[in-house]
Amino acid sequence: MSETCVVGKSAPRVDGPAKVSGKSQYGADIDIPGALFLKVLRSKTPHGMVKRIDVAEALKIPGVVRVFTHADVPGENSYGIIVKDQPALTDQVRFRGDALALVAAETEEAAKQALEVIKVEIEELPPLYDVWSAMAEKAQAIHAKGNILTVSRVKKGDAAAALRTAAVVVSRRYTTQRVEHSYIETEAGVAYMDNGILVIKAGTQNPHYDRRDVSRVLGLPMHKVRIIQAATGGGFGGKLDISVQCFLGLAALKLGRPVRMVYDRRESIAATGKRHPFLVEYTSAADREGKLLAVKAKIIGDTGAYASYGPATLNRAAVHATGPYEVPNVDIEALCVYTNNPFSGAMRGFGTPQMAFAAESQMDLLAQELELTPLEIRRRNVLRPGSLTATGQRLDHSVGISATLEAAWEKAGRVMPGLGGEVK
Repeated sequence: MSETCVVGKSAPRVDGPAKVSGKSQYGADIDIPGALFLKVLRSKTPHGMVKRIDVAEALKIPGVVRVFTHADVPGENSYGIIVKDQPALTDQVRFRGDALALVAAETEEAAKQALEVIKVEIEELPPLYDVWSAMAEKAQAIHAKGNILTVSRVKKGDAAAALRTAAVVVSRRYTTQRVEHSYIETEAGVAYMDNGILVIKAGTQNPHYDRRDVSRVLGLPMHKVRIIQAATGGGFGGKLDISVQCFLGLAALKLGRPVRMVYDRRESIAATGKRHPFLVEYTSAADREGKLLAVKAKIIGDTGAYASYGPATLNRAAVHATGPYEVPNVDIEALCVYTNNPFSGAMRGFGTPQMAFAAESQMDLLAQELELTPLEIRRRNVLRPGSLTATGQRLDHSVGISATLEAAWEKAGRVMPGLGGEVK
């Protein structure tokens, strides 16, 4: 077999020298002479209708060039990676952190002062902070189509019949928390006009999607928008969503001047996506030998005020609900639900870490009921070549979990005698 120039070889990182030498230009490092500073006024109300925004006092502050509101958005005022449901600047508040006004000023201090004197009148609506309240029959609709955004189902065999005849059945409810990405680099970037082309340089994981949404919001043809991904200091899924891009584009386009924007840590936490909190009602069934017979689960994901990657996250949660185990009978339902919480989006694993917590907890409980070791019940159920997944996919090639379990158990016994290795 001839050797390749890549496989099995160490390759230098393209961005390595610039990063270790400190030459990388992250979004907040890009300095354009004469750039205006942008700051966003964000709602302190979680749910309501904006009746009035008075920017007169803000415009009197020396150095303030302009204040933008939803009325100044020239295109379709909605964006989103899957569902176009999030406005750049809003007249309907759906979470505490929604963007109400955008200030452009000669100095950052002037922009901050302007935020303090903008007057906003909001007709408040009852906030819906949990999925049960949001799904209630008479709940206020956060979006026009209702609060249940998507429903994903995975069914195989007859789970109900298998549960009735199983030797052991374990049912539990699991909850997982909302998680902040907390990357060291907050959201930041610059924008300017270049011979009629709007250029935006920002930390992002999704420059092509950014281009489409900026074009949509600003009413520009795509060939008039250029997105350049600055060195991105951390993402983990959190920078797949739009953050500063539409604000930068709106101000640069309308004012014809370069602009820059940097979120502080408080704004980054308040205004960006999180890992979805899940509520999972999970039932597992096995025979007396410890072989799984059925899994039935209902998964409810709180996608917050906007969809972001919610539909994909809950769909994948349904697909991966049985874990790395072969289960002949499966009945899974996963709901993606709007609430008035901060929006939830992509974070490493797309719903699978939440389901791994639930599925592996169930395996441990089944092992206890059957007086098996945690290793043994997994040995008897892991996916192998030829296995069928919950969705009916046949795994025709290598499946490494069995070998991985054995190697991990052996190593655990060497590192911490008594924990692993000697148990058969």
